[in-house]
Amino acid sequence: MVELIIVMILVGILAAIGAAKFFNPTGFDTAGYAEQLRAMARYAQKLAIAQHRNVFVVGSQDGVALCYTNSLPCPAAQLVLAPGGSNSGSAATRTFCVTGGGYAANWYCEGRPAGVAITPAAGIPPFYFNALGKPYLPADLPAGAATSLISSFATTSVNVSGDGVSIPVTIYQETGYVD
Repeated sequence: MVELIIVMILVGILAAIGAAKFFNPTGFDTAGYAEQLRAMARYAQKLAIAQHRNVFVVGSQDGVALCYTNSLPCPAAQLVLAPGGSNSGSAATRTFCVTGGGYAANWYCEGRPAGVAITPAAGIPPFYFNALGKPYLPADLPAGAATSLISSFATTSVNVSGDGVSIPVTIYQETGYVD
């Protein structure tokens, strides 16, 4: 009898947690999207170092994507492929991650979930990591050059908010550390 009561209590606790996520997912979406932005920036830096080439983080209020060139949408040949083989495939991602006239499931690109806001309103400004993992602004790259010596990138922070939750995502100036 004691075991049955304990099992019923555990099922009740799990149901209460699951119901909160099921009926009001915005708070969970906010935390998930903030962590996704951090993961994308970290991956861009690691990929730039590993492949010894520039990796751009481009986006808008509606989402963020990784490309080998500073353009959104990215040309098909310049897409950074998702490390897991595909992006989330959510409705927002299917709308935002379009290149060549169609949705690119294998592109490391994520759309902003409904109910989640980004401050400043423009979203994460475009920047790139060079082969040493240092962040730069696209304007720092001279036309036709593969690298730039001087970075005008300043520590950048955006707030991801929704359902009373606000989570900062910060990329630091010199090191590109993502917090």
